[in-house]
Amino acid sequence: MKVAVVGAGAWGTALAISAAQQHQVVLWARNPAHAQTLLRERTNAQYLPGVALPDTLQISHQPLPELLPGLDLLVLATPVSALRTFLQALAPHLGRTPVAWVCKGFAPEVGGPLPHEVAHAVDPHLCGGALSGPSFAIEVARGQPTALVAASAHDWVRERMAAVFHSPSLRVYGNDDIVGVEVGGAVKNVLAIATGLCDGMQLGLNARAALITRGLAEISRLGQALGARADTFMGLSGLGDLVLTATGDLSRNRQVGMALAQGQTLPAILQSLGHVAEGVYSAQTVVQRAQQLGVDMPIAQAVVAVLLGHTSPQQAVAALMGRGAKGE
Repeated sequence: MKVAVVGAGAWGTALAISAAQQHQVVLWARNPAHAQTLLRERTNAQYLPGVALPDTLQISHQPLPELLPGLDLLVLATPVSALRTFLQALAPHLGRTPVAWVCKGFAPEVGGPLPHEVAHAVDPHLCGGALSGPSFAIEVARGQPTALVAASAHDWVRERMAAVFHSPSLRVYGNDDIVGVEVGGAVKNVLAIATGLCDGMQLGLNARAALITRGLAEISRLGQALGARADTFMGLSGLGDLVLTATGDLSRNRQVGMALAQGQTLPAILQSLGHVAEGVYSAQTVVQRAQQLGVDMPIAQAVVAVLLGHTSPQQAVAALMGRGAKGE
């Protein structure tokens, strides 16, 4: 099959490397200089140091519409904030080409739409879905065992994503609950910041377990209010992604929380990361969407207060622990 991956960051490159083991894959880089470096060095040293690009993987920075003829799947590996821009540019040229987006978060737009809501607003007839789940890019690029979820309202789109990415090292499960899959992927980044704060303050394993569990309850409440199924949050894109991002040392969102707990400023933290930490940009939108629906999300609200500098990590913990007793 013929596949194009738009976005040569860590995740886009990792997926392109994985798919190129079985299919004809083009990796598109926005920056021509970056594309030339990838072609010359056959590695993405900026995002995935030490991982070689397969000889069969093509690199491109040509005009995007030129990539589309004959494609079996277009993969958009852009930040959620750029999704609308790319879809608007590509939608007139897509035809029946299915699109898989891999960004996680609520778009920083009026109403805070999820990725599938952005896609529907751009083109109600677009056939697409989300590829999500617990996955660090470097491990996928190295071929370490990983399981993902292909979520779409269209059976054939889920099957196409699975056909492209399912391999001996990468299992792909289908799910028609795209709302639940996207909510899990969005909110877990915010909760990973909270867990990083917890670990950075050395509050202990009891506190971490409680935070992850109550965080999962917040994800489920918001998701169900948006129309998701409860069982989705016990799967890979809910519990699985939350556990990985909240506890894995490769998690950028977790790193943000730990650094905040150690007294570093948010601008300095983001500059030192060199990568996007989606939870920082999604946190306010998550809380705003929850408030619109009347959903209580005290952990997410505490993260927003810390990110905005309205409260210290210590004060946020005291406020959460000072809440009245209630049923689980």
